[in-house]
Amino acid sequence: MAKSKKNKRRFTKKLLHKYRLVVLNEETFEEKFAVKLTRLNVFVIVSVLAIFLIFSTTLLIAFTPLKEYIPGYSSTALKQKATVLNYKVDSLEQVIVMNEQYFESIKRVLKGDVSKVEFNKDSIIKAAELDVSEINLNPSKEDSILREKVDKEDKYSLFESATSKVSYVFFTPVSGTISEGYDAKEKHYAVDIVVAKDTPVKAVADGTVILAEWTAQTGYVIILDHGNGLISAYKHNAALTKEQGELVKSGEVIALSGNAGELTTGPHLHFELWSDGYPIDPTNFIDFE
Repeated sequence: MAKSKKNKRRFTKKLLHKYRLVVLNEETFEEKFAVKLTRLNVFVIVSVLAIFLIFSTTLLIAFTPLKEYIPGYSSTALKQKATVLNYKVDSLEQVIVMNEQYFESIKRVLKGDVSKVEFNKDSIIKAAELDVSEINLNPSKEDSILREKVDKEDKYSLFESATSKVSYVFFTPVSGTISEGYDAKEKHYAVDIVVAKDTPVKAVADGTVILAEWTAQTGYVIILDHGNGLISAYKHNAALTKEQGELVKSGEVIALSGNAGELTTGPHLHFELWSDGYPIDPTNFIDFE
């Protein structure tokens, strides 16, 4: 007990023992500065300075942009930007996939890979062999009630039901002599019009350029999407005046005719017209002569 008291006194004496910090001139030994300190004073001052330094650093990092330079720190704004960019990238990937599928279907159509509908002969024969007398053609009760209701509504209706019909007036792309006409049996889903080289080729209707490129077989090719499933194609051109994605008006020059590509025997325009993925004869709608 006595030893512990002695140790406490010694420790307290050491803490409160006064020291003098003196700054002297090295040459003249003149006293420039002096201060009396104890170990306790030094400990308190160092502790206060350390706490102040830690507090200041924390405030500086928390409320200034310096925090963004700390490795591993994640900013809320950066997180939001990253999330938005992630959504945009995902949307763009979906659009790219859809466009690739769309262009692949167009290429298949232009190559003549038209799907054929196959019928089951057995089902057709079986349907033809049905006896009409065995079929009950009398309307049911629910059908009779529905018919009466519809007849009453039509009787007092002041307006006729409108049906949306889309009609096109096609502009002649070029004028000339048809060297080879449309022939579905020979898979020639186009008309070949003989024209002089560098003759302006014009759009048959308003639309968007969905393909404008060079191919080894058909030279410069340009394809327009006119909406409502209607597509027109112009091949064997010497040059193109429009690029993919551009909007064109009916009668606007989109290319110059030529003799480009392997599948050609002279200057002409190979013109195709497609509706809902099926080829149609352009001469039924356009007079080329």
